[in-house]
Amino acid sequence: MTDSNQTQLKKTKLHAKHIALGAKMVPFAGYDMPVQYPMGVLKEHLHTREKAGLFDVSHMGQCFVTADDGTFESAARALETLVPASLQDLAPGQQRYSQLLNAQGGILDDLMITRLGFQGQTHRLYLVVNAGCKDADFVHIEANLPEGASIDYKDDVLSLLALQGPKAVDVLGQLNPAVRDMVFMSSLDIPLTQTIWAHVSRSGYTGEDGFEISVKHEDVGELTDMLLSHADVEMIGLGARDSLRLEAGLCLYGHDIDTSVSPIEAGLFWSIQKHRRSAQAGYIGAARVAADMADKTTKRLVGIKPEGRAPAREHTEIQDMDGNTIGQITSGGFGPTAGGPVAMGYVARKFTKAGTPLQLIVRGKARPAKVVKMPFAPHQYYRG
Repeated sequence: MTDSNQTQLKKTKLHAKHIALGAKMVPFAGYDMPVQYPMGVLKEHLHTREKAGLFDVSHMGQCFVTADDGTFESAARALETLVPASLQDLAPGQQRYSQLLNAQGGILDDLMITRLGFQGQTHRLYLVVNAGCKDADFVHIEANLPEGASIDYKDDVLSLLALQGPKAVDVLGQLNPAVRDMVFMSSLDIPLTQTIWAHVSRSGYTGEDGFEISVKHEDVGELTDMLLSHADVEMIGLGARDSLRLEAGLCLYGHDIDTSVSPIEAGLFWSIQKHRRSAQAGYIGAARVAADMADKTTKRLVGIKPEGRAPAREHTEIQDMDGNTIGQITSGGFGPTAGGPVAMGYVARKFTKAGTPLQLIVRGKARPAKVVKMPFAPHQYYRG
């Protein structure tokens, strides 16, 4: 990397802290981000599964959607023209996962959508989008929101942390006990100290119980220090974040999902409520979603377990037992919790049943594998 490229990389407000903690920094989605700390990816992964990992995810895009008439119903109805998820039935503080689609039903990005629960703010929708897509997402949303609704970008004032793992609730609960009663995919706007207010959601990208915490830029350093003061909390880099989400069977944009696939092909039909599954549902790309639900021949994303110890990386060719190409790996690596290599990939529809034998072409050699149900490591979300 040249010095000129280095200077063009954006930095989160915790950049100096990552350096001080000995992080190995890499370019990611236009940011200089920590891929690992001295502990190393394997130990960081296991620490998150066993205790609590703290992730700087401030590179993600944060924004709000509101309606000019000040009602939640109008804001939800407006955003429903852009995503397959049902939003008008969101209760205050409830969060929902969805996707932004293009006119052909391909996935532009996946995102989290929350109806704020704080008094006087329940008319606002809070969105978190992926770092690599956020600039294009914001343009797409602004260009396609119906008249009477608007988007308010908050990347310039808000940072984002993720505290993940079985000890996360005890750590955060010491700052505000209210988080202990939260359930998966709910949120609260609460004080964590006398001076730090945060938007806290019980969600994350690891398969573990945990929280995502949105705070003002000026507060993120102090909050990070407070969380790291706990013996159970360690900073975790992008390397372990990737292996954790892969074991949890969670899609990564630009790898497992992109504009070439629909939510149905990607196995995300569960995120589309029943009354939103018709071609007349009124959102961009609805016709493709409905067509793929009816079509029993379209490809599907599946979990794949290679035999042996050698991982199958992205773009690895998938063959049937007769040597015919039937798909390719989109994410693959070693799963520390799973105790071996794990992968995700798209295969022709007739090969999607768990237990189906496959061949993976690794370094020119066919290696045995089979289709398995995901996740590879059990989800630990707290549902009450």
